[in-house]
Amino acid sequence: MEKVLEFQTLDDDGVRRRGGGSLSEAKPASFDRDRYELARVGKEQVLKRRFGLVSMTGLSCGLMCTWESILVVFSIGFNNGGPAGLIYGFLLVWFGNISVFIAIGELSSAIPTAGGQYHWVSLLAPRSCKRFFSYITGWLTVIGWIAALTSVCFFVADLTLGLVSLSHPNYVRELWHGTLLLWAVLLLCVFINVFVSGALPTIEVIVLVIHVLGFFGILIPLVYLTGSHHSAKEIFTTFNNEGQWRTSALAFFIGLQGNALAFVGTDSAVHMSEEVRNASTDVARSMLLSLGINGCLALGMLISVLFSAPNIQALLKDTNSTTPIFMRIFEYATGSVVGATIMTVIIISLEFCSAMGCLAAASRMTWSFARDLGLPFSPTLQKIDPRTTIPVNAILVVTTLSALLALINVGNNAAFNGTISLVLEGFYISYLLAIGLLLWRRFRGDMDDPNSGLTAFSSNAQADETFDRSLGWGPWRLKGWLGTANNVVACCYLVLLIFFSFWPNKFRVVDPSQMNWAVVVTAGVASFSVGYYLLYAKNSYSGPKVEVDPPL
Repeated sequence: MEKVLEFQTLDDDGVRRRGGGSLSEAKPASFDRDRYELARVGKEQVLKRRFGLVSMTGLSCGLMCTWESILVVFSIGFNNGGPAGLIYGFLLVWFGNISVFIAIGELSSAIPTAGGQYHWVSLLAPRSCKRFFSYITGWLTVIGWIAALTSVCFFVADLTLGLVSLSHPNYVRELWHGTLLLWAVLLLCVFINVFVSGALPTIEVIVLVIHVLGFFGILIPLVYLTGSHHSAKEIFTTFNNEGQWRTSALAFFIGLQGNALAFVGTDSAVHMSEEVRNASTDVARSMLLSLGINGCLALGMLISVLFSAPNIQALLKDTNSTTPIFMRIFEYATGSVVGATIMTVIIISLEFCSAMGCLAAASRMTWSFARDLGLPFSPTLQKIDPRTTIPVNAILVVTTLSALLALINVGNNAAFNGTISLVLEGFYISYLLAIGLLLWRRFRGDMDDPNSGLTAFSSNAQADETFDRSLGWGPWRLKGWLGTANNVVACCYLVLLIFFSFWPNKFRVVDPSQMNWAVVVTAGVASFSVGYYLLYAKNSYSGPKVEVDPPL
C-alpha cells in the first residue's frame, strides 16, 4: 500500500500550489530523501547539494585548522598551565567537544537545515519563550560566525607579517598593514566562494589531503632536526602560572581558552547541511570525523613542539621580537630562516583555506536567518543567485561586515581583539541553549520513539507560518541513557568553558590592553539583539517559517 505525500508550496505571487510524490516501503529510485526531510520541517530545497561526506569532512577539517591553530594560540595555554597543562587541557577540550558534537549531530540528523542552533531552539523551547530564545540564538550565531571569519583572516594577515619580520628583523609593523592584508584575504575568499563555487567540494577534498600531508611536512623536520629534546617527565609534570593566579588549578582552567579556540568551527557542516547529500547522517559523521582527525593531528603537533622547542618561557618573555613564537621554534629546529619560512608558508596556506570555508559557513548561516526574517534587510539577504544557486548577497554582506570590523584594528589593536573575542562565547552559548533544551525534553520524555516519526508538541500552523512541533529522532543518534548522559556531560563542559572564556588570559592584574573584552562584547551583542527584538523583530520574527507544508 503506497502512502501518498502531498504538500503545498508558495508561488512567487503568494498563491499556494499543490505538489507531491509517493513513498512506498521500497522507496522508488526517484525518491529524494534530502528534499523530503527538508519538506518535513517546512523548508524548500533551493540550494544545490554539491557536498558529500569526504568533501564536507574536508571543509570542516580545513575550517577548524586545529593543529595549525594550536601553534598560533600556543602561548595562552603555556602561560596558564605550562606544558603539562597544555596537554591535559587539550585532552579535556577534545573529549568535551566530542560530547558536544555527538549531541549537535543528533539535532542535525533530526533537523538538517542550515539554520542549525536557532532552528533547534525554536522547536525545543517552551511555547511562551521559543521565539525570543530562537532570535537571541540566531543573532549570537550570526555575529559569532562573522567574528570567526574576521579572526581567521586576521590570523592569515598576522602570520604573513610575522613571516616578513622573521626574514627582515628591521621591519617595522604598522596596524594598517594587517588590515590591508586582511582585506586582500577576504577578497580572495569572496572570489572563490562566488565564482568558483561549483568546484568548492573538490577544493575541500584537496584541502583535506594538504591538511594531513602538511602536518607531516612540519612534524618530521621539527622532531628530526632538533638537536635535543626535553624529557617526558619535564613535559608531563610541569605546570606554569605565569599569570600569577591564586592557584595553579585556576591557571589551568583559564588556559583552556587557547585549546578551545583551536576547535572552533566544527559546526560548519551544520550550516552547510542544505548543500550536503544524505545530510541527516553525513553531517554528523563529518563533524565527528573532523574532530577525530584534527584532534589526533593537533595532539601530535602539540607534544612534538613541547618536546622539541628550546626555552619556551624565554621566547614568550622576549618583547623585542614581533615574530610569532612558533616561527622562532621552527627556526631553532631547522637552523635556518628559509626552513622556518617554508614550514610557516604551509600553515598560512591552510589558514587561508580555513577562511575560505569560514566565509561559506557564515554566509549560509546569515542567509538562513534572513530567510526566517531574523535580520534587517532580510528580503535582500535571503535571495539566491539563480545561476550559481548560492546566497551571493549574504556572502557580500558578511564580507563587508568583516572588512568593517577590521577597520577597528587600524585605530586600536586591543579593541579589535576584544571585538573578535566573541567567537568562542557566541558559539558555545548557542550550543548550550540547544543542547540544554534537548536535555530538558529528554528528561520530560517528550522525545519520540525513533520509529514513530515526527509528531507535534503542538501545532499552530494556521495561526502563523511557523511549525511548533517536537524534534523527532533522525537516523543518527545516541540511544537510551547514553544519550542523556552525554547531554549532561556536554552541558557541564559548555558551562565550564563559557565561564572561563570571560577571564583575562594573560595576567590576573590587567590594564585595558590586556583585558579580555569578551564579556563586554557578548553583553553588547545580546543587549542589541534583545532591544531589536522588543522594538521591531517581535512583530516580524515568528521563528523558522514554513515554506513547504510537511508531507502527510
